[in-house]
Amino acid sequence: MYRHWREVFYPYKLPQSKWLEFYTRHFSTVELNNSFYRLPTEKAFSSWRETSPAGFVYAVKVSRFITHIKRLKDVDEPVDTFLSKAQLLEEKLGPLLYQLPPNMHRDDERLDAFLSLLPSGLRHVVEFRHDSWLDDAVFAILRKHNVGLCVFDMPDLSCPLRATADFAYVRFHGATGLYYSRYSDDELEDWARRISGLASDLDAVYVYFNNDAEGYAIENARALAQKLA
Repeated sequence: MYRHWREVFYPYKLPQSKWLEFYTRHFSTVELNNSFYRLPTEKAFSSWRETSPAGFVYAVKVSRFITHIKRLKDVDEPVDTFLSKAQLLEEKLGPLLYQLPPNMHRDDERLDAFLSLLPSGLRHVVEFRHDSWLDDAVFAILRKHNVGLCVFDMPDLSCPLRATADFAYVRFHGATGLYYSRYSDDELEDWARRISGLASDLDAVYVYFNNDAEGYAIENARALAQKLA
């Protein structure tokens, strides 16, 4: 729903109520970020399911109340509440993204306890924003629970390209400028090669671009998809 994508991606006269329909003609998945700030209503989740074509997938960013305020502790009830609504997407529900705050340092015991309460049958993925987490022992905890490691690329901090579940999840935040820099053709060529190698033993790889300024995310997503094809 980026308004600055009007004319860059969305036709000028196309009403916002038609933007999702237009988007689904070009991409097979989208990452929902508004759910991080406020839990969408049941009506919203149902509408997203009903107004998207068969095979379309929504990745859902989990509430910051769970990750940033409660910091993964004593969250049984809010996790149940959030997941019960997200599951209204039914077969269109993809990975659930738990993004931890950048000032949250490594705590293996807390992570293991949190992952233990997540229900099986759903795809869960964790994005660490502090480098203390980027360690093989932490990846082993994720692997034990078949929870994905969110591989991210951003200025001053990057994550190793690893799969800790039967799927992988990659987020591009911008190579030189957070949320606003364009990835070059050479950079995308290298990523396409690496992602292809990672994907050989996996059921799926989910890739999202978060460098929304100037529509770079659209441009880069199309280019990477073409290279992977």
